[in-house]
Amino acid sequence: MDETKWLTESQERAWRALQYMQMRLTAQLARELAAASGLTYQDYVVLVALTDQLDGKLRLFELSEHLGWERSRLSHHIARMAERGLVVKQKCNSDRRGSFVAITDKGRAEIEVAAPSHAASVRRLFVDALSPDQLEAIGEASSVVLEHLNVGTDHSLN
Repeated sequence: MDETKWLTESQERAWRALQYMQMRLTAQLARELAAASGLTYQDYVVLVALTDQLDGKLRLFELSEHLGWERSRLSHHIARMAERGLVVKQKCNSDRRGSFVAITDKGRAEIEVAAPSHAASVRRLFVDALSPDQLEAIGEASSVVLEHLNVGTDHSLN
């Protein structure tokens, strides 16, 4: 049996700082988003992913991969968003078992209202706290980790 290779003190410090920063930032951004709009943080990230698409829609499995959410969690959340008129599910003509999630006019209106205050919160809580070099380093490090996570992902199961 292999011996556990524990993190060094500096590795653990970096890892925990990243974890706590992510948790605290997400919690604060969620509170501020809820106060400024009718959207939850989860609603917001779904709507951002959809508005990033020219046609405003993604296959459910693509959205799941993009967000890193389990499909069952996403399916339940999409159902709640659909009840509120933010998104609709559409059948996929090329795959009868598949479906698209599409943003509605109401969903677009909601994100257009929420986005300016959310951007201001991100700037105040994150961007303004860092130097340009620190922002660049975080962006580069995040890209490397995300690419590492994508290596070996088997998309054929979708």
